Amino acid sequence: MSKLDEKIEHYVAVSKELGLGLPEDLIAKVTAGLGPSIYQQDAETVSCSDRAELDTVKKNFLGNKLGVDADDVTLDAAITKVCEAMGTSNRHKYRALFYALLTKEFGKESLYD
Repeated sequence: MSKLDEKIEHYVAVSKELGLGLPEDLIAKVTAGLGPSIYQQDAETVSCSDRAELDTVKKNFLGNKLGVDADDVTLDAAITKVCEAMGTSNRHKYRALFYALLTKEFGKESLYD
């Protein structure tokens, strides 16, 4: 099993454990799209308490990658919803799952087909 497959398997298990309701194929596609960042401990997770990081998620992922054209209030609300879905006390908010939830939230799954 490749390292990528191991990561995907881990993320799928965590998604099920947290009851996120994410399709396995979406998790796999988002994970593959993140490239080598999933192997770096700091880059693998998202910190919901780091405003600068959340602004980067908003600009680079939601704006540039997904092409979401919404006001900051809507984007911030979606990010907050994902933070809460993953658990406010959960220190391992994996970027792949975070991005998959945002993708699902905005109905942009077709970008990963």
